Amino acid sequence: MKKKKLRPLLFGLILSFSLLSCTSQQSTLDVSSEEKALFDSNDEAPVEIADDETEYEIIIIEPGFNTWLNSIARPEGYYSQSFLENRNAIMVTTWNQRVLQPQRFNPNLYEMQINYDPSIDYGYEVNYKLYNYFIYFQRKYNQRLGPFIPRI
Repeated sequence: MKKKKLRPLLFGLILSFSLLSCTSQQSTLDVSSEEKALFDSNDEAPVEIADDETEYEIIIIEPGFNTWLNSIARPEGYYSQSFLENRNAIMVTTWNQRVLQPQRFNPNLYEMQINYDPSIDYGYEVNYKLYNYFIYFQRKYNQRLGPFIPRI
């Protein structure tokens, strides 16, 4: 009879250890000291995202982003426009959802909605700089705007 009583206890212990080992592990970003220095800089040169042909424009005033874009980010042409459009659509959706939930997400980080329509061709430059701003933002503020780890 003692063997029968031990089985549920043993099963419970195995189940407990299994559940504890299945907990998600938080991913940490490998941010270099050079990149951290740019995050802490006070360089506030605005980055204008514009496409003369389509007449769409975004202006980003984020300390350190301009320098980060020119020194750390992948160069223009590295990503295809369709890749950038797909990633931007995902990240804009997440961003806009967070803007609408200031009690849950820091309203100092998510201040304004982004009007981005995936069916509109904004051109390569707009998509490139918007995508890189999202990467910069995620790495600087340790945020995730989609299922992808923000890498450079």
